Amino acid sequence: MHDLRRQALESGKTVSRKARSKNGSPASSRPNSAPSSRATSRSRAVSRAGSDEEENGNLSDETSFSTNSIDELLNGDASDPITDAWRADLADRIQELIDRKRSSVQGREKCLAIYVRTLTSQYAEEDIRGKESELVPAFLKSIKAETSERETILAMKALAMTVVTSPSDLIYEAVASPLKRVISDSHSIASKAAAVHCLGTCTFFGGASDDEILDNMAYILEIVASDGGFIDAQDEPAPVVAALEEWGALSTLMEDLAGESEEAAEYFVDQLSSSDPAVQIAAGENIALLYEKSYRYLTEDDGPTDLGENDIISDPDGIPGVPKLIKNYDPYRRTDILKDTLSDLAKLNTRRISKKEQKSLRTNFADILDSVEYPTHGPRYQNAIDHETGKRYGSRMTVRIHKEGVMRIDRWWKLHRLQALRRVLQSGFVTHYERNPVVFESLP
Repeated sequence: MHDLRRQALESGKTVSRKARSKNGSPASSRPNSAPSSRATSRSRAVSRAGSDEEENGNLSDETSFSTNSIDELLNGDASDPITDAWRADLADRIQELIDRKRSSVQGREKCLAIYVRTLTSQYAEEDIRGKESELVPAFLKSIKAETSERETILAMKALAMTVVTSPSDLIYEAVASPLKRVISDSHSIASKAAAVHCLGTCTFFGGASDDEILDNMAYILEIVASDGGFIDAQDEPAPVVAALEEWGALSTLMEDLAGESEEAAEYFVDQLSSSDPAVQIAAGENIALLYEKSYRYLTEDDGPTDLGENDIISDPDGIPGVPKLIKNYDPYRRTDILKDTLSDLAKLNTRRISKKEQKSLRTNFADILDSVEYPTHGPRYQNAIDHETGKRYGSRMTVRIHKEGVMRIDRWWKLHRLQALRRVLQSGFVTHYERNPVVFESLP
């Protein structure tokens, strides 16, 4: 295991074990369950990966579909006060986007950037309501044309912000095929990754059926399984990270993943040997989610069961009154080997990655290993005793909402949804969490 990881790190690319075994030479890289109901009757409701800024120059909030770190995600957002003047400016930008007459690439880029920035910092549902049928086709023109990478990514970010601000059951059907064409055919790796994220967001909030959600989970899983080769992005970690992240977010909509878990887990485990820490962590978070979703609490209605001792888990902390867990299905056949791999990553000591990346790997994989062993343990679970209550602290991951509000992230499905929302909303997450019911209901 360590030798394989060393080879991958030396290659400087994202290389999985399965790709090496197939090709004989270095290749590229290869989440109890959430409420599966949509955030509203018309909707479906951060990555720790490297940011788009790192890969494509100094791109800003308007073009980024990632956050730099979990610490950034957990801190409350500070927004500059803005007067109502933004409404008139937004109305002008909407009209400009719809008209497009005699517009230049630079003009459309500027207009899209202002649109995204405004919808990020303000809850503008009333301002765009009824205009989606004109805005979406305008965004798709920029996406299909790919006149410039920046315009293309801005248009996808504008589309994602629109569907999160004002969900519609009609958006997914209109945008799925054009986004998949960008994923498959674009010559820009950044555009491919942004299109994967945009497809995930539109699938979640844009009116996709359960079958369409599963179809897209299978589609983006192919990106993971092929180390990006499925979309002509071999040796490129960004699309693989995007696929891993969006698969995890979409899976929180599914009540039962018994039919998908084994195959998906196989590919995620393979990605644990990637040379890219972001790929490894995204794969690990999906593994933790799969184990979390494969168990449920034992209830009085269950009655006698034929399950063996290994299929029932008691609370490891011995807290009175905590119900036992029942395994619904095996999320992965070789949990014993998986635990060894996760343990190695939780203790990784190497000079081939930065100290910050090494610390992130250790912290995240300690959490992931703990959840594989005890699926009720969510992110940042602590076994230390609270001397006031005499109980374990448990999951201590919280998101501060301004100075007084706190959101507790004690399940992996919550973390996946939080990260997905932060990828789109960026610095506007708190504003939307407070004012946008779609966002609020996505994280109950």
